[in-house]
Amino acid sequence: MSRDPYPDDDPEAPEPPPSSGRMRLTPPTVIAGWALAGLVGGWLVRPVFVALGFTAPRIIWPQAFAWFLVAAILGVLARSTYRTLRHRRGTLRAHEALNRLVLAKACAVVGSLAAGGYLGYALTWVGMEAELADQRIVRSLVAAAGAALTVAASLLLERACRVGNGRSEPG
Repeated sequence: MSRDPYPDDDPEAPEPPPSSGRMRLTPPTVIAGWALAGLVGGWLVRPVFVALGFTAPRIIWPQAFAWFLVAAILGVLARSTYRTLRHRRGTLRAHEALNRLVLAKACAVVGSLAAGGYLGYALTWVGMEAELADQRIVRSLVAAAGAALTVAASLLLERACRVGNGRSEPG
């Protein structure tokens, strides 16, 4: 464990940078950027696998439906968080709200990356005469839809964690 180079009682310690004490909502440009990165990555999967002499990956139904399960869990958590903070039906400690906010931000980024990846992978199969091309397109599109719903539920959870402006603060 390292020691703090500037203990609290050190008068020569630099001032911490000023901050508003607020965490911002995830901007749409971040979501779009990660989705675009996923689209490019998904587009490259099939050609890279084929160039290396491997069979292109198959998308299985449990893999696709797992995104819907994650979206449902995040949606329920968003509703619960919203009701707790807005209708005073319970208490939510600050660290619990922060944990939910971080979960929402992480799932929004990963979900957008995955949605773009599955969509890019599906697009590489369009017009192909391969044996499993149609199956890969359908399953990839279903997985992309589930990942997109995960992003939407994540953004709802993120907004449910907002406090202030006359709303109750988590205790």
